[in-house]
Amino acid sequence: MNAEKKSLIVSMAAALLTASVFAQGVGTSATFKGPVGVQIYSLRNQLKQDGAKALDVLKALNVKYVEIGIESHYGLTQEQMKQALDERGLIPIAAHAGQGFLLNKTEEAIAAARYFGLKYLGVAWASHQKPLDEAQTLKIAADFNEIGKRLKAAGIQFFYHNHGFEFQPYKDGTLFDLLMAKTDPDLVKFEMDVLWTVFPGQDPVKLLKKYPDRWVLMHLKDLKKGVAGNLSGGTDLTNDVVLGTGQADYPAILKACQEIGIAYYFIEDESPTVLEQLPKSLNYLSQIELR
Repeated sequence: MNAEKKSLIVSMAAALLTASVFAQGVGTSATFKGPVGVQIYSLRNQLKQDGAKALDVLKALNVKYVEIGIESHYGLTQEQMKQALDERGLIPIAAHAGQGFLLNKTEEAIAAARYFGLKYLGVAWASHQKPLDEAQTLKIAADFNEIGKRLKAAGIQFFYHNHGFEFQPYKDGTLFDLLMAKTDPDLVKFEMDVLWTVFPGQDPVKLLKKYPDRWVLMHLKDLKKGVAGNLSGGTDLTNDVVLGTGQADYPAILKACQEIGIAYYFIEDESPTVLEQLPKSLNYLSQIELR
């Protein structure tokens, strides 16, 4: 990380810390209790360029919890990543991995999860050929039930992170509803990605309340105002904006999250301006009033 970027982050962190009260931790407010962490995929480019030093940003911002990957570590070895996290007081709670990896290399995945001390291990993109259809959804559900059973036996909770394409119309609902219906509630939990719920035209609050016992984690992301969504599961990275400045109704969403008992919240900022946006998103959360 160059000196200019580091100075920017340090100054933003100082402003954030002096402007907010963190009785419950960084990114929380009088009405929003968190806990809030960061998905380190947000810093993928910085990690590839600067190695472990890229995580200094999170330490400067007082971040405590992180979500990671277990198949690769952006140029670091597994041991180097764990050391980098430990040295900065960053606690890995959850991780993403590929569906095939979890299904075909379960023991390797479990070993990695135990090495990092993870509570949750999940899939962020279900294997499919576009467009998703009923047959593929049923296969995904069967795979998820099997993965969930294996991880449960190892004391790890499996989850799926929605990515937008699952909301293809199906009967009186969507294929996401079919996925919910065909997965075991104890074996398969869910992580809602707010951007990938809003982008395909869904209402996060309604989905949270429709399946209150299935959601355990959240990806906090916001979609740029004026951007029209679709069911592709993809959009330009610049459409990922500072929380509270986009299309998502975060006061209502986070209130619903607290009502159903979400365990952890992770900011994931995929934008090319993440170093500028992340402190602002944390500051927004520290001042939010739920309604």
